[in-house]
Amino acid sequence: MLSSIALIYDENSQRPLYTKNPDAVAPIASITKLMTAMVVLDAKPDMDEEISVDVADLDSLKGTHSRLSIGTTFTRSEMLKLALMSSENRAAAALARNYPGGTRAAVAAMNAKARQLGMTETIFRDPTGLTSENVSTARDLVKMVGAARNYALIHQYTTTATHSVEGMRGRELRYNNTNPLVKNASWDIGVSKTGFINEAGRCLVMQAKILERPVIIVLLDSVGKRTRIGDANRVKQWIEAANPMESRRF
Repeated sequence: MLSSIALIYDENSQRPLYTKNPDAVAPIASITKLMTAMVVLDAKPDMDEEISVDVADLDSLKGTHSRLSIGTTFTRSEMLKLALMSSENRAAAALARNYPGGTRAAVAAMNAKARQLGMTETIFRDPTGLTSENVSTARDLVKMVGAARNYALIHQYTTTATHSVEGMRGRELRYNNTNPLVKNASWDIGVSKTGFINEAGRCLVMQAKILERPVIIVLLDSVGKRTRIGDANRVKQWIEAANPMESRRF
């Protein structure tokens, strides 16, 4: 296991199968967007309402690129899909800005939801994950991913492989899921989210069934673009080969 932090959790037995630094507090990058999605959906907004990208949604922290120009307008549902499947930062920012009470209220709701879920080591400062001040532990993220699996739209959108939308001036924008495993027929994925900023390394969380066994996979601070995917595949092969029941630490 090459990720610096990892936890593989068996949902049936409610026990970890594998742990590696599970209580280390670390930045979680765009894994954040799962919590953003949950609080947006908890507010029960009109998902067909159109919302637009505003100058306030631009990334002033990292200067990341986005194909969503200022003024781009989509339904709240489309914005949520882009935020989850392709980790579109401006979409996530627009969703939070259009939350009742605005972005500050959305972030407050994210922290309240974390406390409700028992995520005692988790702090959110923004809805995108661009700030390294959004931190958590693998043990806390198991709770968040498990909760996210209960939302039908989060399941649908995080496992969508590709999606096209019409951008400004009628230009087609084609988006791919940031997790290539959703295109792999050998995986049965219920929730997926990737994340990356320099401070967090490359991160991946998933809820999936392996041999019909529901597990949650948390991989944080991987180095290299393919390491987290390689680790996930190793987890799958290990469970398929050994079908382990006892907790292990490596």
